[in-house]
Amino acid sequence: MVNYDISKVFDMLPNIASALPMTIIVLSLTTLLGSLLGGLLAWAQLSEEKNLANIARIYVFILRCTPPIVLLFLVFYGVPEFLNWWLGLDINGWPKLFFVLLTMVLLFAALISEVFKAAYVSIPKGQIEAGLSIGLTPEQTFWRITAPQAFRVALPNMTTAVLNLMRDAALAYTIGFIDVMGAGNLLISRNMGNYSLETYTAVALIYWGVALILSISARLIEQSLTVKER
Repeated sequence: MVNYDISKVFDMLPNIASALPMTIIVLSLTTLLGSLLGGLLAWAQLSEEKNLANIARIYVFILRCTPPIVLLFLVFYGVPEFLNWWLGLDINGWPKLFFVLLTMVLLFAALISEVFKAAYVSIPKGQIEAGLSIGLTPEQTFWRITAPQAFRVALPNMTTAVLNLMRDAALAYTIGFIDVMGAGNLLISRNMGNYSLETYTAVALIYWGVALILSISARLIEQSLTVKER
């Protein structure tokens, strides 16, 4: 029978939580950079230039079909070998944060681009035509009329994408990256495998807390946008 000591969970929380800033950094930078790249991919897919649209669709298809852990290994082991062969550049000593961010940005951009594309397409074309008819430029029409409405439509799916990102980024421990999950596994190693269940419970509690904060924040933003729209 497995002995479970709930007090150990709370004893381990501070140690594991010390790695939370690294998890937050990965989430924040990936969301920012991935959203920028995802916006470009969404624009490219909706472009009238067929070659550009096809390239963007192929990228999105490939990345969406690649398991996160496979992509992580391809980036961590493959990119240094490729750059060394192509440019003679040795990046094996670079921080693991770089490889984790590169992996997550590439993956998140593909996923979020579909969210942006669907949100943009959902906006009635008549509103865009109305904006143009009153003298707004296409850029002004986008930023003043289309973008705010599309953001509100996309927000729930964006929240889901960020939560999925948090789950996928936890796989970074497999290359020795020390975030919340990595700190938990490191603690298990130090304890020689003892209190593994308690450790993973503490890890789960931290992830649940972050997810709860993200969900509540997104809900408050959505309510705020609804009030402003009214």
